[in-house]
Amino acid sequence: MSNTPLTPGVQPGRLPAERYPAQFSDLHPVLDHHEALVAADRCYFCHDAPCMTACPTSIDVPLFIRQILTGTPEAAAKTIFEQNILGGMCARVCPTETLCEEVCVREVAEGKPVEIGRLQRYATDSLMAQGVHPFTRAEPTGKKVAVVGAGPAGLSAAHRLAMYGHEVTIYDARPKSGGLNEYGIASYKAPDGYAQKEVDWLMQIGGISVVNGKKLGEGLTLEGLKADYDAVFLAIGLAGVNALRAEGEDKDGVLDAVDFISELRQAEDLSKLPIGRNVVVIGGGMTAVDAAVQAKLLGAQNVSMVYRRSRARMSASEYEQDLATSKGVQIFYNAAPVAVYGNGSVAEVEFEYTSEEGGGLKGTGETFRLPADQVFKAIGQTLDGAPEGIEITGGKIAVDAMGRTSIVGVWAGGDCASGGEDLTVTAVAEGRDAARDIHAKLMEG
Repeated sequence: MSNTPLTPGVQPGRLPAERYPAQFSDLHPVLDHHEALVAADRCYFCHDAPCMTACPTSIDVPLFIRQILTGTPEAAAKTIFEQNILGGMCARVCPTETLCEEVCVREVAEGKPVEIGRLQRYATDSLMAQGVHPFTRAEPTGKKVAVVGAGPAGLSAAHRLAMYGHEVTIYDARPKSGGLNEYGIASYKAPDGYAQKEVDWLMQIGGISVVNGKKLGEGLTLEGLKADYDAVFLAIGLAGVNALRAEGEDKDGVLDAVDFISELRQAEDLSKLPIGRNVVVIGGGMTAVDAAVQAKLLGAQNVSMVYRRSRARMSASEYEQDLATSKGVQIFYNAAPVAVYGNGSVAEVEFEYTSEEGGGLKGTGETFRLPADQVFKAIGQTLDGAPEGIEITGGKIAVDAMGRTSIVGVWAGGDCASGGEDLTVTAVAEGRDAARDIHAKLMEG
């Protein structure tokens, strides 16, 4: 974004330089020892814990909270990591308010759940701060597995496969590993380079090598990988971006929200990152919220989020929506983009109010316009770069319950694969489960 000429109204340094660190500081600081004990003491340690069922990685939540309460957070961390090797990042970015905490008995009875996410972070941070890796590799099996994509699904699969004793090579298109954890989430959710620290810690298991700057179709083919490795796991994510389908969307200043977030995450000096005075974000998911909030934190005067359906239909949780409004973001519901206006560069966006009828969306004919120096599209991503001959369903790689694709010897998981929600924790679970199935297949006979 900053490599292109700035459009009118877009400039860096809207805030004094000394304000940026505070603006992008940790959204949820870690609990101290006393706070963790108080929070853990609220848990009922349910026998058939609904929080455990609601967790996509099936972490034994009552057990790890009990371990914190008994003064062994390192043991609690191992309980977490046994199911979710990226438990530290998930504690920071998981929408716990719609997963484990939503079904907590305390939430149902009192409207205030046990702070499972913050307790998970307390435990995982405690162990990782010691520089200790809690797992060791099994004896080498002599088998080699290629993992394409170093995001949550790929890292999870690679770690589990390495634990089983296989040799793993991860190929990733970007210069850094981590996928969306490194490039695609708000800076204030994982400050201080946490994503890379987590990757480095995970790699301590051994048996994993990483080749950056390699992607399928550009010096890397599925046929070549199948020939060189005993199994292949695809975790290539969703690299394409949906079109706005509004007249004038090709004007300067209309950008992809994922690119904006990525550039912000990699910026060494946020005061040099240009941002508009009037910013419009189109979409209703977590990416939209992350883009809108960070635009506001960079100093944009007016930031609006516009979503085509109702608040209840928004994929971003109520907590995330409330976070956006608390930072000064204005959210418009039931409005779809019609046209982008401006002389070369965006100046205004026109929207039409919508109504939902029978599950469909219909324009009402009533329109309004918002001034905009920048427009960020956050309307979903699409599969890009899937290998030829692999079955696609619903725009994603078709997989069975074990992650097996239509090509023998090839598995897939994470955002690129059919099935679960597009969440970090779901991707971790899919990578882990596919690794188990790959291991079982490689060890047959």
